[in-house]
Amino acid sequence: MKIALIAHDKKKDDIVQFSVAYEQILAEHELFATGTTGLRIMEATDLTITRFRSGPLGGDQQIGAMIAVNDMDLVLFFRDPLTAQPHEPDISALMRLCDVYQVPLATNMGTAEVLLKGLQKGFIDWRLLAERRNASQTK
Repeated sequence: MKIALIAHDKKKDDIVQFSVAYEQILAEHELFATGTTGLRIMEATDLTITRFRSGPLGGDQQIGAMIAVNDMDLVLFFRDPLTAQPHEPDISALMRLCDVYQVPLATNMGTAEVLLKGLQKGFIDWRLLAERRNASQTK
């Protein structure tokens, strides 16, 4: 599965801690991240991550583009709901794309843990169905 890892500045320590804790599960999948988040996770783990630009410089949109062509299976986006973000429209668009294309999205550590445990047990395998992917790409 393809998993995106994103975190606002005040949540970067949380996503690094989370990635360390779930490194074994994450290592079984293809990982993508916005710039600084990906770098911080790679520094703390042995995970290989394809890094995009930072969120405000287009990284959220790069991940959104993968979602729009049904090329992303899960998004872990640790958001900071108490700090205004200058690129809020990009964040809203990314979350909207997850809803449109039925991509599971966790916006906090609690939900991310449930999704990864479900991923580990095969509860998200429906994302791998070739018929589903092909149907989504022709719409």
